Formats: sequence, C-alpha cells, structure tokens
Amino acid sequence: MKRLIISGYKANELGIFNNKHAAIPYIKKAIRNTLLAHIEDGLEWVIITGQWGTELWAGEVVHDLKREYGHLKLAVITPFLSMTEKWNEDKKEYYNTIVRSADFVDSVSKEEYKGPWQFSQANKFLIRNSDALLLLYDAEAHPESSPRFMKQLGEARVLQGGGYQLLFITMHDLQAIVEEEMMNREYEY
Repeated sequence: MKRLIISGYKANELGIFNNKHAAIPYIKKAIRNTLLAHIEDGLEWVIITGQWGTELWAGEVVHDLKREYGHLKLAVITPFLSMTEKWNEDKKEYYNTIVRSADFVDSVSKEEYKGPWQFSQANKFLIRNSDALLLLYDAEAHPESSPRFMKQLGEARVLQGGGYQLLFITMHDLQAIVEEEMMNREYEY
C-alpha cells in the first residue's frame, strides 16, 4: 500500500462544531495508530479531499507524522474549485493550514461547484488512483451518513481484485482508545 485515501464523517455528522471538541484527540489518535501500522510497510501518500471533519484531522495527523517520517506525503484533492467558499473564517483558516502543509494540492473538477455529481466523480477518481481506503465510519451507529458512499465505492473496488484494501475506524475503536487513555491516566496518579 503506497497511496491511502482517508475519509469519514464530516464534523457536523459527529455533533462537532469546532476544533476544541473533546472527541477530536481520540479520533486523531485512531488515525495516527492506523497510519503508523502502514508507514513501516511502505505507505507514501495520504490523500484527502479536505472536507471539514475526519479528512482535515487526518491532514493534521499526517503533518505531525511527516516530522518523524520524512517520506510520508499529503495530497489534498478537492472535488471542485473554491470548496471552502461558504465556510466560516475559522474553518477556512484551519483548511488553509492543512493545505499549506500538503505536498500536492489540486481539484478533480476545474470548475466551481455545479452539483453533487462532482463529489461522486471525485470519489471515483480517488478510488481508482489509490491502493486503500481508510474510513472513520460505523455502519451500525450511523448507517445513512455520508461515508457510506465512499464505503460502497471501496467495496466495489475490493471486489475487482488486485489487493485493494478497505479499512475502518469504528465507534468501538474510538471507545477502546478512550478507555485506554482513561486507564493510563489512572496509572499516572
């Protein structure tokens, strides 16, 4: 695996409306743990579309890991131009921080937003041009949320053969990290 897409819930789908939410460090730790397991095996590129939530948190994790693993690179490939146009200033600033740390930035569609089909086209493009997909997604907890579309594309790619990998971070995984952190804090006292 050399090229990994990371996607998942948008922040609002998790009830997160700013970057100070208590759940974000646990989500980032889960992403970090997954990436570390694959960096040693040759992971070179992490690809995100830059959506606010899982993807930007993953971009931040990659930025931090690049200090330790200089070969690791981040690509931000948005579905269309000016994706953040209607975002508030805090979200735009955070997005721009991630984009500045990226090694490659581009848009699948070279136009402004025209319709939801641009998201679908971008997702198909990314799946075709990657080796694996990591989703923060739990079908049991939130079956109708936006990551289901990427999951369906990832499943179809797995069925085509060729070793494509579909990886998940679920709510159970996050709960395990929370419990581990709590246990570690108890031992510190």
